[in-house]
Amino acid sequence: MAEQDWYIIDNVNELDSPALAFYPDHIADNINKLKASIDSVSRLRPHVKTHKSAEVTLLMMDAGITKFKCATIAEAEMLGACGAADVLLAYQPVGPKVKRYISLVKVFPLTRFSCLVDNEDSLNELSQAAVASGLEINLFLDLNIGMNRTGILPDEKALALYEKMSAFKGMNAVGLHAYDGHIHDVSLSQRRGKWLVGWNAINSLKESIVVKGLPAPIIVGGGTPTYPFYAEQADVECSPGTFVLWDSGYQCSFEEQKYAIAAVLVTRVISLLNETKICLDLGHKAVAAENELSKRVSFLNAPEAKIVSQSEEHLVLEMAKGQGFKVGDVLYGVPIHICPTVALYDRAATITGHKFTGEWSITSRNRKINI
Repeated sequence: MAEQDWYIIDNVNELDSPALAFYPDHIADNINKLKASIDSVSRLRPHVKTHKSAEVTLLMMDAGITKFKCATIAEAEMLGACGAADVLLAYQPVGPKVKRYISLVKVFPLTRFSCLVDNEDSLNELSQAAVASGLEINLFLDLNIGMNRTGILPDEKALALYEKMSAFKGMNAVGLHAYDGHIHDVSLSQRRGKWLVGWNAINSLKESIVVKGLPAPIIVGGGTPTYPFYAEQADVECSPGTFVLWDSGYQCSFEEQKYAIAAVLVTRVISLLNETKICLDLGHKAVAAENELSKRVSFLNAPEAKIVSQSEEHLVLEMAKGQGFKVGDVLYGVPIHICPTVALYDRAATITGHKFTGEWSITSRNRKINI
């Protein structure tokens, strides 16, 4: 079979559709490529939001990765259950999540957990919960370096808040967290220029913290688009996520990063509308639909197909006359955005040697596992 047909599943008739398929060999190769792109594996803190899978986590651990980043309590619980040594919940616990976070720390005492804070009220709430539970909570100060989503601007107010983090009972100020997901320029030089603005601000705050006589903070920075720049720096923990499965959006935008597509959507033709239009069983509930129609999914064995419409369980494609597809035929789709697509499935079929060989649970797609 030709290399360009790597995705073909010989026994696809054993797999119902729509289905999410993982290719473990490609996943392992992507992990190895990430390791080869940095001076020390100890500086890797990959984000698990992309795969949400215990099996993928264990592949990373087998490769020597010990630190992880996540966004939900469920993801953190999955990591604790896998025996991960160091987990950063890159989210500020509020409301019931404070109690859940305390429970998480207690249930998995062998895992070092940290979380984020960006304001004094949350710091107070976490401090009270820590003292009441007899725990010490590890904290990263969440910085806003342009994403304008969460975080505090890296200025004198951030310095004052970091000092309070260091002084509050039950608190252990660990470092600075900065996510620059707003930077996704295709041009590597333009991306670097925008990244440098935030990087300079982070370093300035770090120096101010040290001048105050506090320990130099650990810096956790970036995602996949800015990963190459953080990887060049010393003593920065890098947290890419999408690299492990990759998708067509990143493949087209960040050509300098040579990861392989490791997740595919298996879908079938369920109806022929006319000689140019076909309908698939790949609706909103089977592929991330946050982007416009043309930026949701592309097809490896029908690259010229254009999306006409999509609803909850249906996707209509416009194709050339004589396209040759019949009802029941299989198409293999690559999502534009893999992270929210994975979260639509409770399991992924594993494909090895062109064979459907088993299933991996998407363990932390649920908002709650046990905690």
